[in-house]
Amino acid sequence: MRIDILTLLPATFAGVFDESILGAARRSGLIDVRVHPFRDYGEGRHRTVDDAPFGGGPGMVLKPGPLAAALTALRQDGLPAPVIGLMPQGLPFDQTMARELARLPRVILVCGRYEGFDERILPEFDLQISIGDYVLTGGEFPAMVVVDALSRMIPGTVGDPDSVREDSFYDGTLDHPQYTRPATWQARGIPAVLRDGHHSRITDWRRGEALWRTAAHRPDLFRQLDLAPRDRALLQDALSPLTQSNPDKGA
Repeated sequence: MRIDILTLLPATFAGVFDESILGAARRSGLIDVRVHPFRDYGEGRHRTVDDAPFGGGPGMVLKPGPLAAALTALRQDGLPAPVIGLMPQGLPFDQTMARELARLPRVILVCGRYEGFDERILPEFDLQISIGDYVLTGGEFPAMVVVDALSRMIPGTVGDPDSVREDSFYDGTLDHPQYTRPATWQARGIPAVLRDGHHSRITDWRRGEALWRTAAHRPDLFRQLDLAPRDRALLQDALSPLTQSNPDKGA
C-alpha cells in the first residue's frame, strides 16, 4: 500500500516510520510512505502558502491554490487514490475506517496547519477525518496515527495475524486482560483458567472478559454490539463471581 502525506513540515516525519513494525513493513515493501512538502507549490518568490483570513481574526489560513496544485501533481503520480483531509470537522477515525482504508492500494493524507484550510479547497477532499475532539497544532500527528492504524491492517505487517484480530476495537470490543510471568507479583496472582492449559476454556474466558471490560469501560461501544446467546452466557460467567474471573475486579 502506498501512503502519500502532504505537509508543510516534512521534517516532522523524520524517522517515524523507520522503527519497529512500521520500519520492517516499509523495508519489506508492504507499505510505501512518501512525504511531500506542499510549500514547493507556494506562490511567488517566497512560495507563500497562507494568508490572513477575510473578515479579520487571528492566525493564518492555508491558500487553496498551492494545495490544489500539489494535489494535481500527486494524482498524476501513481494509482488513483482518495484524498483525505485531516481536520476537526472530519468523521471520527476508528478501527472500522482503518480496516476499510487499508484495503485500498493508495491513499493521500493532507495535513492542515494554522487556522485550517480555505473552505474552497474542501471539494478536493474525498474524505475528512478527525482523530479526536481536541486541538493539535497541525495534521502531522494525526497522519502518523492514521498510517500506523492502516499499516497494522495490512496482512504481513504484524507477524501473528491473531495479534491483530485480538486487538481492542477490532471486533467492536476492548481487548481482554493480559498477564505474563511471574505468576505471582506483589501478592497479586492471575486467574486460574490461564494456568490450566485448556485452550477452549481460555478462549471463552478471554471473550467474556473482553465483553465485561467493554461494558464497564466503554458502554457506548457495548450498546452497539449484537451479542449472540453464547456471548451473553460468557459475559454472565465473567460477571459471576467477579473475583473468580479476574482478581482485579474485586479491588
